[in-house]
Amino acid sequence: MKPFNNKAWWLILPVMISVAFSAILPLMTVVNYSVQDIISPERRVFVGTEWFASVMRDEELHAALLRQLGFSFSVLLIEIPLGIALALAMPAQGWRASLVLVTVALSLLIPWNVVGTIWQIFGRTDIGLLGATLARLGFDYSYTGNATHAWLTVLAMDVWHWTPLVALLCYAGLRAIPDAYYQAARIDGASQWAVFTYIQLPKLRGVLMIAVLLRFMDSFMIYTEPFVLTGGGPGNATTFLSQYLTQKAVGQFDLGPAAAFSLIYFLIILLLCFILYNWMQRVGTTDGEAGHE
Repeated sequence: MKPFNNKAWWLILPVMISVAFSAILPLMTVVNYSVQDIISPERRVFVGTEWFASVMRDEELHAALLRQLGFSFSVLLIEIPLGIALALAMPAQGWRASLVLVTVALSLLIPWNVVGTIWQIFGRTDIGLLGATLARLGFDYSYTGNATHAWLTVLAMDVWHWTPLVALLCYAGLRAIPDAYYQAARIDGASQWAVFTYIQLPKLRGVLMIAVLLRFMDSFMIYTEPFVLTGGGPGNATTFLSQYLTQKAVGQFDLGPAAAFSLIYFLIILLLCFILYNWMQRVGTTDGEAGHE
């Protein structure tokens, strides 16, 4: 048994202090606010779980949660297959591969508020390419006046912005597959679909798990893009959970309910990510066993 090394603690101490100030202390502050009614800076009343019960009965929260779930799962259903398809279509080597990689990654370099502004202009029917084109084709398109159009525009904006991330992750996973697998497939006369089903897709399982979790968490916390594009409207059509929380905390200055809701929000993300992770693990294990059979 090796002797305990006290010097190792000094090496990780800066990291522990950074984590404490950036995560643990703010979290404890939120927990403190969630069980108090802050009447004034000098007067606070302990209310226990009252704010949690109030938030859980909030019908606007239920509607925002349903919108958020629909949006996040729509993002996964579109961006994951589309990202895989883009990765498969990208060249494997040479100057074309470098050019395509840089081009695909361009949208990821654009700040979130700028993305919202770009699509705000893009969707206008007078000067925007998307809005003007749809108007000339006879569609009565308006992301500011039609709830469905607004929701679909926010979804299209997210797909445009973040599908390249999935594509780059899948591209890296594809390049990591040894060429021996493809040589064996060519010898066996396997079709392109068979290569994808039995070689590429199983080998991408780990990368896809990261892509699914990243995109789900990011889409579940989306705020800036829809806020800039639609302001959460028309009505509440694009008011997702993060914007609802901001309205509670900043707009109405209800710190107690906002703190309680932020903790519930955090637990919802953890729970759904845990479910997604275990489901993907189970599906991957089942596919692996079926492949061996």
